[in-house]
Amino acid sequence: MVDPLRDPDDPELLDPYRSRELAGLVEAARLASGAVRYGKVGRVGCARVVVNRDNPLPLGNHACALDGSSAEVAGTLLRLEQTFADVGRAEAVVYASPTTVAEIEGIADDAGWYAVEESLAVVHRGPVRASTVRVAADADLAGMAGLLADDLGADPARLARHLGQRLDDPRCAFVAVDDGDRLAGFAAGFVEHGVGLVEHVVVRPARRRRGVGSALVNGVVAALRDAGALLVAAHVAEGGGGERFAEACDFDAGYPVTAYARRVDELLD
Repeated sequence: MVDPLRDPDDPELLDPYRSRELAGLVEAARLASGAVRYGKVGRVGCARVVVNRDNPLPLGNHACALDGSSAEVAGTLLRLEQTFADVGRAEAVVYASPTTVAEIEGIADDAGWYAVEESLAVVHRGPVRASTVRVAADADLAGMAGLLADDLGADPARLARHLGQRLDDPRCAFVAVDDGDRLAGFAAGFVEHGVGLVEHVVVRPARRRRGVGSALVNGVVAALRDAGALLVAAHVAEGGGGERFAEACDFDAGYPVTAYARRVDELLD
């Protein structure tokens, strides 16, 4: 029997109409999340965009939903290069999902943009499970920034400032697990207009494969639900351990997402 919610050409994914609708909701929440606390969400050409000088992560400065003719999309990609250069970014980033025109790969290639990451948007479909995690506090900022810096190769001091801004925002959720007198791991999420996002799940290497990661996911999902999320989603790398971990935590595949990037360093001079 065919699942009416699934794409008959790829039963692992939602059908095109539902995936576009879901992507629109998730992307609106991701844009709002990227804007915490001093960023702005708006439009550049036919794209939706967030820019945030204080956010060191790609999520804080990205575009999505490029929907228009080939000429409009190509012109938008050109304008985006300057947009991100103007806020001091060395790289412009676009996330292409079902809200973006299907021809984006060829248009991006012609414009000098390159696909740098293939991921899946996944949706939590299971029950809210009990968890032993605790709510993170200001005293955890240095530890969380250190773990995230190791995971992403970013500056810990800048990450600590960024996480501190988010810790004070009621739309953001942070949970943590201790390892003696230090953090074993933490998870971070965000909720906007009923859509919750699991954004980071980071576990100290020595504590991996011991149930810490799943406890953190269960805890942050519960926190997002308590904050009003009717839908909880996340992005995971396509294939491999990340996708299997998401499945084990009751997430189902929704739709594919491709990240495109363009170096704009030369525009900064």
